[in-house]
Amino acid sequence: MGDQALPPAIQPEHLTAALRRAGVLADGAVNDVAVESSRDTILSRITRLRLTYGGEAGAAPASLILKTGLPGRAINAGRQEVSFYEQVGTAAGFRLMPRCFEAHCDPEQKLWHLLLEDLTDSHSGATAWPLPPAPAQCRAIVAARAQFHAMWWDNPRLGTTVGTWPDPAEMDAYMPRLEEAVKRFADRLGDNLAPERRVLFDQFLRAAPRLAARAQSRRDLTVIQSDAHFWNCFLPKDGSDDIRFFDWDGWRIDTATDDLAYMIAMHWYPDLRRRFEPSLLDHYHRTLTEHGVNYSRDALQQDYRLSTLWLIATPVWQANYNIPPVIWWNNFERILMAVDDLGCRDFLG
Repeated sequence: MGDQALPPAIQPEHLTAALRRAGVLADGAVNDVAVESSRDTILSRITRLRLTYGGEAGAAPASLILKTGLPGRAINAGRQEVSFYEQVGTAAGFRLMPRCFEAHCDPEQKLWHLLLEDLTDSHSGATAWPLPPAPAQCRAIVAARAQFHAMWWDNPRLGTTVGTWPDPAEMDAYMPRLEEAVKRFADRLGDNLAPERRVLFDQFLRAAPRLAARAQSRRDLTVIQSDAHFWNCFLPKDGSDDIRFFDWDGWRIDTATDDLAYMIAMHWYPDLRRRFEPSLLDHYHRTLTEHGVNYSRDALQQDYRLSTLWLIATPVWQANYNIPPVIWWNNFERILMAVDDLGCRDFLG
């Protein structure tokens, strides 16, 4: 593909400078860039680039992944993911995530991009969505999640150089938006939203400011991915433990169980969840404590139940953001079944 067809972020000169700043290219230079593939997700475009070098390339990558926004989509998600790689990725290296060679956001132009390590040849997804991974794969993913959470658990950089603390004023601003979103959701479903479920949402909206006190405690908090389902991770093809999590546009400081509940309670139907949920939470807790975190199994269970309750808002937002119904409708049904199974209504008083 000729230079005139390439966006500025993948011009050979730009890539040469980016790879030199990242410390992986010394004397050589990128001479040519070829687009090997490109696909669109709901929020972004993923492009695989093949690089040709002139001179000594050394350890420079033969290929890269370019992640950009979609035309017409809001820049917020991209700006958030750029901030993740600037704040978290820089501090943690590239352990448990793809290495990022460049993260850039231009709010004025409403443009952003990431130049990421290409894991196509070394890693793959566990299964095709929405099929659950095998139990052994689930255990490996949950253990890797625990390692990441432990890395940031009550870390002194939280709220200073990494992320922002959950804040009561932020909750005050959030609640009117949530109330309006719930109203639109209820209007959209009409009679398909059972009266007892309407009552649940009313109770949840009244209790939400009180329930938010847990995340606002600044205790037993970490960096979470938020969009932490099983299909947002790559497993190594060689069978090692080199698991990488990707899609960090929803990251924030919060309770670790938000990631676990999103992964399990939101995405698994009751039979599978009841069979494997307790043992996976046990495995997560063991791994977390092995990495130096002092957090009881009872506290984990309590936080997991509260996180599950909070997740009833997720399909509401997904529907409001015009995410395909095949996603939000199934999430809605599954999370409400989990709320009942786990006794989450007890938090509502």
